[in-house]
Amino acid sequence: MHIDNYINVILNCRFCFMCRHLSGIGNVTFTEADTPRVRASMLYGVTTGTIQLNNPDIISCIYRHDLSGVCRRNCVQHFDEIGLNLAARADIVEGGYAPENIKALADSLMQTAQWTVSGTGEVLYFVDPYTQEAANVTAAFAKIMQKAKVSYQTVSGGCIGKGLKILGYLDKAAAAAKQFAALVEKTGAKTVVVSNPAAYDALVNDFPALGIKLAAKIMHTSEYILSLALPCKNQQEVYYLESDFLRNYNDDLSAPHSLLQAVGAKNRLFGTNDEESYTCGEGAVVLPRIDASLVEKLAQYVEARADAPATDRILVASPYTKLMLGKYTSLNVQTLEEFVAEAL
Repeated sequence: MHIDNYINVILNCRFCFMCRHLSGIGNVTFTEADTPRVRASMLYGVTTGTIQLNNPDIISCIYRHDLSGVCRRNCVQHFDEIGLNLAARADIVEGGYAPENIKALADSLMQTAQWTVSGTGEVLYFVDPYTQEAANVTAAFAKIMQKAKVSYQTVSGGCIGKGLKILGYLDKAAAAAKQFAALVEKTGAKTVVVSNPAAYDALVNDFPALGIKLAAKIMHTSEYILSLALPCKNQQEVYYLESDFLRNYNDDLSAPHSLLQAVGAKNRLFGTNDEESYTCGEGAVVLPRIDASLVEKLAQYVEARADAPATDRILVASPYTKLMLGKYTSLNVQTLEEFVAEAL
C-alpha cells in the first residue's frame, strides 16, 4: 500500500496535538477526525488491520482534507501528513473503494484534458478553468504584457493532472500530464507562465516526479511580472493572503511579497497569525466539487477574520481563492495580476 511509505508519519502524528489549531477543515467542522492526529490514528488502524480502508467514514474523512500544507510547514519535524493523505487516496482508488462521486469527478477531469493554443511568442501563458472563470485575471495579464511589449502564446484548457493526482488517480494524472507536456514542447515556448498556483506546483514538482522534463522555464505570474520591472506604483494598504501551493508546497516562494514591495503596496497582517491557511481549500484543488459546503465554511472563516470586511483590500495569488471568496463572502478580492494592472 502507498501509506506504507509513510509509516514514520503515522507513528509520529497519531499522538501529536501540536498542529491541531491549524487544521482548516477541523476549524470549521469542529471535529477531531478532521485533524492530522486522528487521520494518522485511523490510518495506523489500517496498517495493523484493525480498521478497513473501505470504511465509508474513513473514506469521507480522507477526502474532506483541505490539503493546505500548513500543518506540515509548521511542524517542528515537518512530517508529511499531506503525502500520507494523498497516499491513502491512491490506496482507496487502487483498492476499488472510491465513492461514486469521486469516480465521476475523475472521469470528468480526464475528459477536460485537452487544450487549445493561440498567439505567438516565446512566452506561453496557461489559462486553466479557475483562471478562466476568475473575472479579469486574463485581461489583467494581457494589459501587463501589452505594457511590457511582450507577445505571448496562450494555452487554454482543463486538467493537466493535478486534480486527478489529488483524487488518487495516479495513472490518469500521469497520462494527462504527459499529454500537456507534449503540447507545451510543441509550442517551442521558452517560458511557461501560470496564474494558478496549483498548476505551478504541478509543473514544478509533479511533472519532474513523473520523469517529465520541460525545456521551458516555469514561472508563476508574480515571478514573471516582477521580472518585467515595470515602472508602476500601487501604494494602497492591502492584506495579502498566502497561497497554499506557493508557500507550503514551494518553500515560501518570495515573488508575491517581492512584487508587492516593488509596487509600493502596504501589506498588513491578516487575521491573528501568519500560520493559518486562508485559501478556502486551494490545496485540495477540487474540494468545491467534493463538498461545496466545506468551501463555504472555509470562506466564511476567512471573512470573520477581516478587520473591516466592507473596505479591506484583499489580495491573492490564486484565482481559485478569488473565486471562492467572491462566491461565499462580500470581501473585496483581487489577484496580484489585477492589482498590478490597475496601476498601469
